[in-house]
Amino acid sequence: MTAKHVDLLILGAGWTFQFLEPLLRQEKVSFAATTTSGHDDTIPFRFDPESEDETQYKTLPSATTVLITFPLKGEGQSKHLLALYKATHSSPEPHWIQLGSTGIFTSPAWNDERSQYDRSNARAVAEDELLSLGHSCVLDLAGLYGAARDPRNWLARVAKTKDQLKAKGAVHFIHGADVARAVLAAHREFSRVHGKRWIVADLHTYDWWELAIRWGGEEYAKWVGELMEEDSVRALPRPVEKLGRVLDSRAFWNAVGVWPVMGIPGGKLDVSDAAYQPMHGN
Repeated sequence: MTAKHVDLLILGAGWTFQFLEPLLRQEKVSFAATTTSGHDDTIPFRFDPESEDETQYKTLPSATTVLITFPLKGEGQSKHLLALYKATHSSPEPHWIQLGSTGIFTSPAWNDERSQYDRSNARAVAEDELLSLGHSCVLDLAGLYGAARDPRNWLARVAKTKDQLKAKGAVHFIHGADVARAVLAAHREFSRVHGKRWIVADLHTYDWWELAIRWGGEEYAKWVGELMEEDSVRALPRPVEKLGRVLDSRAFWNAVGVWPVMGIPGGKLDVSDAAYQPMHGN
């Protein structure tokens, strides 16, 4: 049976949940999660922005924090979701955390939580609406990896030719284990993060050319060598000035007092799901 109240309600037990669930159990944080089918002891729930039916909302427990993992888009969806939840729950209004994408930050230079973003982006519109409703924050995530998501498989998709590789600059990642740490930290330290949109990455800026050498084999190494000669690049990684759009995620981690532990130790991307440090306190 679903508890009447939990610390964290997860709307959408998708990819992130495989990292979040064990951390929450380890940290003894009570939680409930939804899926569209209700499999594996989750609560069946499917957000329909066109429906006013409160039935499925009544099955959701009250929560200190509600995490929205699926994208809300455009005007009205954030208001709709929060209104139906509020109409079916008499307890104090929860804190809301929306997971988003750093793709909305488009400046061809440094971007942080204060930077301009694409206000016409449908997800950004919904995030702005959520933030306007109070008791909320947005965690915009860099490229997700871990478990079955291996960035080494992305190289052949994003740079099939030398010309495509030439156009590639910086890339940013966040491991699922660190996403889980970020969510739990935001829940615990909500007063430090509420009302804002945050960039969440692993504190690294990676150069696609360097990754191409490490992951792509001899042909990619040849292309990178030629490109370095053509662009007068003496060594990799290239300086930030040549990488284009780059992300500064320090502010979020500093605000919550927790730091990412996954990344590319020694220059080689760690795609294992190694145990991460417990988060008792901050």
